Amino acid sequence: MLEDLKLRVMNTAKKAQRDGLCKHKSGNFSARDAETGYVVITPTSVDREDLVVPDMIVMDLDANVIENQTGLRPTSESLMHLEIYKTRPDVMAVAHTHSMYATVFAVLNKPVPAVVYEIANLKCSKARIPVAPYGRPGTPALAESVVEPCKEADVFLLQGHGAVAVDETNIEEAYLKAAYIEELSELYHHALTANGCQEPDSFPVEELQSWEYPKEIKFPNA
Repeated sequence: MLEDLKLRVMNTAKKAQRDGLCKHKSGNFSARDAETGYVVITPTSVDREDLVVPDMIVMDLDANVIENQTGLRPTSESLMHLEIYKTRPDVMAVAHTHSMYATVFAVLNKPVPAVVYEIANLKCSKARIPVAPYGRPGTPALAESVVEPCKEADVFLLQGHGAVAVDETNIEEAYLKAAYIEELSELYHHALTANGCQEPDSFPVEELQSWEYPKEIKFPNA
């Protein structure tokens, strides 16, 4: 069932480990099938390099396991993924990472401001990467904590925990946004350090919302 989607979620999880965004079995990934509404999600407590496609688990939005071919359990943070899908029906994929710099700001409970313009691609409606209030991993409290942040932006931090990115198209794009969270967090950290812990300049919402593809570029037959 949903073999192609399982492969893509598995490959993304392995890429996250190779890229250093997840270590020591941390983090989890999921994608939703548009036709069935089912969610393919990574299992708990498995080294990603050992994963095979049948290890991927299929669930419905009520947290019922529909398929787990190898008997593995879905990630303990499944409720968080499912709550995001229920809160944002447009979302088709979720990437949760424990990358270093993003987690530093999650520990500090400090949103990451729009210090570079690229944050405009992350649908941050308040020109920042927000922080979800603390919820114990694996609990309904964690799931509830992400409701407002995922309405505000496609990227957010989990207080004392890690980072989450969502996307309306696919798991690959969700992962790319997770990578951007880490890059922006690292830039912000270095800017604070270089500036004597003084806040650097950042872009206001109005500026980020003003971007458009340049009209000066002309195409044939246009």
